[in-house]
Amino acid sequence: MMRIKFFVEELSAEEALYNLVPKIIGPGHSIKIYSFQGKHDLLNNLSNRLKALKRGFASDDRIVILIDEDREDCKALKGKLETIANASGFNSKSAVLPGTMFHVLNRIAVEELEAWFFGDMNALLNAFPKLPTSLREKASFRNPDGINGGTWEALERVLNKYGYYSGGIPKVELARAVSQHMNPQNNRSRSFQVFRDGLAEMVRTRHN
Repeated sequence: MMRIKFFVEELSAEEALYNLVPKIIGPGHSIKIYSFQGKHDLLNNLSNRLKALKRGFASDDRIVILIDEDREDCKALKGKLETIANASGFNSKSAVLPGTMFHVLNRIAVEELEAWFFGDMNALLNAFPKLPTSLREKASFRNPDGINGGTWEALERVLNKYGYYSGGIPKVELARAVSQHMNPQNNRSRSFQVFRDGLAEMVRTRHN
């Protein structure tokens, strides 16, 4: 049994991953997700958390770090995560040869977690049945990672337009509602695909 610890920046990501991860890696693994008080809190505390985990790290333990891009330089942000992981004594996926076992998977949601929801329109339509099926073909949503004006803002506008959450969107409730319907094999978000495939590889290479 692999024991995977996830570090995410907020409760909505925690809620989504508890629904999504078992669909990606299958049964028989232990999952624990730790959420922080935002992106800066995660980055500021990550080094100490990883060093603390290193002391009792077992052969089947793994770590996944998920953070939003938030219109930052993606390569610079990924580099920061890689530096922290490797300085804490862990092999990250980017630091080993393809197909080789690694301990830490650093992944970035581009530009926010909500892009992953737009990536699975069927999940959105199942979670919010008043949304029109024509959203599937709307040109502005075809590339979920490149939605103009921010994915959170776009999702809020769409849901408000069709009668949902007029008083403001509760992010945790939204994440729970959409993620339970998501099919990881059918998502148009490239950043989600990279997350999904990296996580699946982590499980496959556990003994290599």
